[in-house]
Amino acid sequence: MMKKKLRRNMTVMIVFIALIIVIFLISVNTGHIRLSPGEVFATFFGNGTDQQKLILFEFRLPRIVIAVLVGAALAVSGTVLQGLSRNALADPGILGINSGAGLMVMLYVAFFPGASGGSIFFLPILAWFGAAITAAFIYILSYKRDEGISPTRLLLTGIAVAAGISAFTIVLTLILSPEDYQFVATWMAGSIWGSNWQFVLALLPFIAVLMPLVMYKASVLNILSMGDQLATGLGINVERERRWLLFIAVGLAGAAVSVSGGIGFVGLIAPHLVRSLIGPKHQFLLPTVAVVGGFLVLLADTIGRSIIQPSEVPAGIVVAVIGAPYFLYLLARSKA
Repeated sequence: MMKKKLRRNMTVMIVFIALIIVIFLISVNTGHIRLSPGEVFATFFGNGTDQQKLILFEFRLPRIVIAVLVGAALAVSGTVLQGLSRNALADPGILGINSGAGLMVMLYVAFFPGASGGSIFFLPILAWFGAAITAAFIYILSYKRDEGISPTRLLLTGIAVAAGISAFTIVLTLILSPEDYQFVATWMAGSIWGSNWQFVLALLPFIAVLMPLVMYKASVLNILSMGDQLATGLGINVERERRWLLFIAVGLAGAAVSVSGGIGFVGLIAPHLVRSLIGPKHQFLLPTVAVVGGFLVLLADTIGRSIIQPSEVPAGIVVAVIGAPYFLYLLARSKA
């Protein structure tokens, strides 16, 4: 049985990795200046022109890498939040964690003019801090001593907090300069605005540290998903493990949001899709979800860059077009 599940998991991962490669080949040829597959191949091996090298290595490749990393981080974050809350509708965007990260970036831009071109490596830390404060606030409001965290109360609290943060963010835009307003508007729409290798280096430490940590905690997440009483009976320190896993989920979401803006629904769609294919066991679920999340954001970004050239549709809008109806479907099914 275990071998069969492992074989199915490997099959799903190989299929989505192959899809990522296909979208990668399409993405490197998508843009105002087109590069044929032959030119891309030649440039990879050092035979392209200076212009082709600049386009491929300094603009398109970093953006593709960031899209895959952001998708993986958001998808894993959503998977952890769903496991912790035992709520199939949990997602860092829906619960307001992305909004909290965005608000902190927004405050930085509002009170430090020109910050959109400032410290790249500071933004993920700042976004994580905003996401952590928001997550703690939602956790406190959702938690009851006798009941723990109610999935419904968590969802409604997160939506309410996200709405309040979004309203406050809109008010803050009134004090921005035109240049900073343009940056914030693009950021809020969920555009992969960080498109050079510095942004990759700013995001990579969070991915490199938190991804292995959450994989290590997969068995604990399996037990917590069954309920607090059972977890306590099996010797799990529920509150300590929940805080650790929440810290990981918030860190992944905050770091991703800092370079991609408000991309929602990835943490909702990817876990549901993978769970329907390979089951709920987190040892298999988490790595596959990371691959599927990377595929979803890369696909959305590629579609957004190609659909109305030379203009772009932010990846967040493309994902929302798919994710919003899917969220309503899941909500209707959960009521049923």
